[in-house]
Parts: sequence; C-alpha cells; structure tokens
Amino acid sequence: MAIKKFKPTSPARRYMSVVNTDGMSKDGPEKSLTKPLKRSGGRNNLGRLTVRSRGGGAKRRFRIIDFKRDKIGVPAKVATIEYDPNRSARIALLNYVDGEKRYILAPVGLKVGDTLLSSPKAEIRPGNSMPLKDMPQGTVVHNLELKKGKGGQMVRSAGASAQIMAKEGKYVLVRLPSGELRRIFSECRATIGQVGNVEHSMVSIGKAGRSRWLGRRPHTRGVAMNPVDHPMGGGEGKSSGGRHPCTPWGIPTKGRKTRNPRKPSSRFIVSRRKKK
Repeated sequence: MAIKKFKPTSPARRYMSVVNTDGMSKDGPEKSLTKPLKRSGGRNNLGRLTVRSRGGGAKRRFRIIDFKRDKIGVPAKVATIEYDPNRSARIALLNYVDGEKRYILAPVGLKVGDTLLSSPKAEIRPGNSMPLKDMPQGTVVHNLELKKGKGGQMVRSAGASAQIMAKEGKYVLVRLPSGELRRIFSECRATIGQVGNVEHSMVSIGKAGRSRWLGRRPHTRGVAMNPVDHPMGGGEGKSSGGRHPCTPWGIPTKGRKTRNPRKPSSRFIVSRRKKK
C-alpha cells in the first residue's frame, strides 16, 4: 500500500492524505465476528468527564480479533484483508479447514489466498504463529504474549515489530519497538512478521473535521486559559506558562516518569529504551 494524495481543490484537500486501499475487501465485516461498541465520550461509570477532548465520531462495530492463535495444527486460508476502524493495523479474515472463521492482525506481505498455520512446526513466514522457543534467533515478530495462553498484548499497532535477540534458559531476550530489551518466557507465543499498514504514521489528517470523525474533540492549550482554569494560564500577552508543563490539576506532565519503580515486571527488563 502507498500514501494517496489529492488535488488541492480546497485548503483542507491540499495537505490531506490517506492510505491506498487497493487489494482490500470492499464488503462489510464478517457479522459473526463483530459486536456493538459503546462509546464513553470520556466519561466514567458515574457519568463524570475523566478524559477531555473525547466525544462524537462515526458509529463503529467492534471486530473480535484472535490474539491467542490457539487453533494449533489447523490450517487456515486468508479470505480477505479488511479495514478495522478500531485500530491502526489492517485485519485478515481466516477460513479454517474445520469451517471456523477468525480475524487476525494482517502482517506485511500477507495476501488473499495464503495458507497460515499456528504450530511449533510451522514454516517461518509472515502470519504463522508459534512459541518463541521454536523461532530462530533474529526472527521479526508481532502480537507478543507476556503470559502463556493470555494472548498477544504487545507489538500490535501498524508498522510495529519486535526481534528475537537471544535465548537464555527458559527465557527469550526480545528487543521491543521502543528499543527496550526484555526477557519473555519462552513458552509465550508470537506471530511472525511485521504488522502491516506501515504507512499509517505518514498520513496527514488534513482538516479538523476528519479528527471529529475519529471522536477527537478540540483541545485547548493550558497557556491559552485563565489562571482560574489552568495553572499555566494568565500572564500579560502570550506567555509560555512560566513553570514546568502540568495538567489542569497541577500534576507534572511531558517527561515526568509515572512507572512504579517497584513494579514486579521490572526484573524482566534488561535494558531500557532510554539510557540513564
């Protein structure tokens, strides 16, 4: 796929771009693999606004994705590659030989008609799934489990990939997209290849209305507010805030570390993405 641009018939069109959808299914999703998706509009179960600048957007249905890939040894054929409004990656519909249908994340290079397999003895090719211990060193993977049988939790967004660096006993050393080196239990599963729709990060929204389609409402800067509304508001003329960036409630942001240093999983991190 490639980035598609438009003739500048309006100021918005001049900078707007989309990902070319050639080769993708034009039909609707598989109805048996969708369910209603209720939007919160940034409100919690008490109806109070907890996340600002959320609301509206186009109506969606949620696609049920198979992150576990637990149909071991059953071949499947790729029926379609489809758009999913709930994620940046494309999804592929698999038709298994026993009649079951499932959606998976579509990796780079996957085509309609390909045959995929989830097995320790599967071929090393994009879309196949197996435990980390059965993959050779240097393999590029995505949809990475952190707990055996729980399903893929990491490396699921468009263009993301991790790489197997080494094997140490019952653990495998994996380099994540952030550059972090992390030990993961070798029995955990992953899918071979890089997540598709690599050009997603190059898309230019182009106009405010397109952000509203995605459910993103206008966001007001703190420095543009009054002191009663934000700690960084007020000042004569256009000010730069006069203090370190913070939320409307005074909590530091933009670089403030929020991870608990005593988090149990810290012992699995070999090298962080930022060197101290």
